[in-house]
Amino acid sequence: MPRTRSLAWTELKIGIAAVFAIVMSALLIFILGNTGGFFWQRYSLKAVFSDISGLKPGAPVRIAGVEMGAVTEVRFSGDRVEVVMEVSEEMQSRITDQSVATLGSVSLLGEAAVDITPRGAGQPVPEWGYVRTTPGSGSFSGVAAQASESLESMTDLVDSISGGQGTIGRLFTDEQLYVELNQFVTAAEQVARQITDGQGTLGRLIRNPDAATALESSLKNLEAVTAKLRAGEGGLGQLLNSDTLGRSLSSTTGNLDTLTGRLARGEGTAGRLLTDDTLFERLNSMSGRLDSLLETLQQGEGTAGQLLRDRQLYENMNGAVTELRDLVGDIRKDPRKYLNVRVSLF
Repeated sequence: MPRTRSLAWTELKIGIAAVFAIVMSALLIFILGNTGGFFWQRYSLKAVFSDISGLKPGAPVRIAGVEMGAVTEVRFSGDRVEVVMEVSEEMQSRITDQSVATLGSVSLLGEAAVDITPRGAGQPVPEWGYVRTTPGSGSFSGVAAQASESLESMTDLVDSISGGQGTIGRLFTDEQLYVELNQFVTAAEQVARQITDGQGTLGRLIRNPDAATALESSLKNLEAVTAKLRAGEGGLGQLLNSDTLGRSLSSTTGNLDTLTGRLARGEGTAGRLLTDDTLFERLNSMSGRLDSLLETLQQGEGTAGQLLRDRQLYENMNGAVTELRDLVGDIRKDPRKYLNVRVSLF
């Protein structure tokens, strides 16, 4: 009987040791496999993606590239997918409303992971809160999609070229365009040959040293002229460089603007002539009367008209003037002959 109790106690000790070893092994595996710590050292976050690219529960969650948690659940939320994550609590101050969650990959095989950018600014995301998301740029599925789109674009391009669309397509399919291109190349070769042989202005410039020398001399003269202009020499140089001349021109322009403004407002005689119809009508009437007077004189009407038209009247007036001049001369020579004054006294 005592022997039986001894065996039972021995078996119990072996069982307790085995259970302890199993618990310690499980605990060690748990510690090594979960970088987020124990369950009481983690908190839950959520993120919503339009496409998770094969993300599964257990996928790592990385903060700035450091694995600090894991995905616990993947579920649909309407047309999008909601991802639930558990992250170490020590990262809570670094995951704020300014942080962004994207889908990354663990290896070249395309195993998906969640990458969260830490941000010191902003408010920390609370437990069960949502982290902002953006499409991942380096995931394998994204690269494959871009490659597929590129292949489709290349296929469409090849089809359009084969169908004769665009310049390159017409070059491949349009015989007339090929002939025109061939003619253009032939003409270009002919022009190049003529230039090489010294024909034409450009050919002479290349082949004839005198033409090159003349062109170089013209360029030097142009440089000299521009230098003088920059130095303020000559009238044009002073116009470009002299502030006084510039101010004078500005003043003249201002005076001209003032003058034109006064004319437009009808000030002064010239302004009234431009804007006042009454003055214009008076001038027009005076011009009409002057034309009538000149026409009357040309027709010989009136004394002035006869003086212009009647030769005899002109000669008579000329003779009278001559005799009057002679009479005045005689009076000056002998005034007693013509001026006889008698004085009588009562």
